[in-house]
Amino acid sequence: MSLTPLFLHDEQRVVALICLLKIALRVLVLMQCVVRRHLRQGRATLKGISPGQPGRQTTQPTTEMMLWALRGVTLSRMTIDGKRFYYLTPLNAVQKRILILMEVPLEIYTGLVT
Repeated sequence: MSLTPLFLHDEQRVVALICLLKIALRVLVLMQCVVRRHLRQGRATLKGISPGQPGRQTTQPTTEMMLWALRGVTLSRMTIDGKRFYYLTPLNAVQKRILILMEVPLEIYTGLVT
């Protein structure tokens, strides 16, 4: 991996960036392993996560494919007359299924705006 010297003049910043990248990699691998395990245990497939092939089913989804399916999820914050309002994009069926397979309760997602 090439690390450009942008903002990495201090050795502590380099170490912190590498630690952050290691954590991110572990999260990506864990996400893939957990979803694949649940699909294998339930003898199920995941459909709707392949770009350009919405009908394609797989028992071995990659984290990249699942993140692609989660694109468009946004949290918006607006202030009107001094009051803050939040809007969270509703999840479609595929996105809900991914969260369930990841063992993430849907209440965590909906609770982001309450």
